Amino acid sequence: LKVLSRIDSILRSPRAPPLIFRPSKGPVQNYIKENGQGCGFEHLPLTIEMWADQLMALKDLHRSLRRLSLELLPWNTADPQDKRESIRVEDLQLIVDAILEELENKEKNSQTPSLQTLSAIVSHFQKLFDVNSLNGVYPRMNEVYIKLGEMTNAMRNLHELLELDSSAPPTAVVDTVGKLCDIINKNVTEQVQQLLGTQDIHSIINKLEEHECFFPPFQALIQDLLCLLEISNVDDILPAVQNLK
Repeated sequence: LKVLSRIDSILRSPRAPPLIFRPSKGPVQNYIKENGQGCGFEHLPLTIEMWADQLMALKDLHRSLRRLSLELLPWNTADPQDKRESIRVEDLQLIVDAILEELENKEKNSQTPSLQTLSAIVSHFQKLFDVNSLNGVYPRMNEVYIKLGEMTNAMRNLHELLELDSSAPPTAVVDTVGKLCDIINKNVTEQVQQLLGTQDIHSIINKLEEHECFFPPFQALIQDLLCLLEISNVDDILPAVQNLK
């Protein structure tokens, strides 16, 4: 009877699940009342049997979760719970939390390219830049990087020299340089025309031909005079001739 009273106090405690306490009915209830006790746990053996089945199922569930954990987390082999006689819900929760954390990390890292993708990228680089072997990939990458840096600096300097906006495309730079070349060529032609005193291209040609006919004999005459007068400077020719008078 004392044992029954002790069980009754446990079952009536605030921590006890409401499932395991029910008011007794019938002859058992009358017997309890006659003995001064108000316990209602005649169905408790069935509840305890259910709990025992659940505890056994808890071990099976723990075993299944361990197999799943080894598949998803093969590096996490430590499991001190395997040697325990009883399995707690907290043990199962730890395994589930570890699996969920791993799945979340995999989802975050899903953007990481696979080995196949990386291999395709390297092969594409080899085709674009004519690299025959993997050993030549890094040197060619360095070469491309250096060339790209040189081109970038050159384009930046051209933008500044031509007073173009930094966002101007390379075609705009080429067009501007072409216009400058046209302007320079035009100015050179005008200067040649002014120098030769003619506006006609044929006249310019004639002037140049006359120069080619006149200059070689004139140059030979000057050389002969320098040798004859024993001087080395053209400016000394006239004073030397005057001294001969």
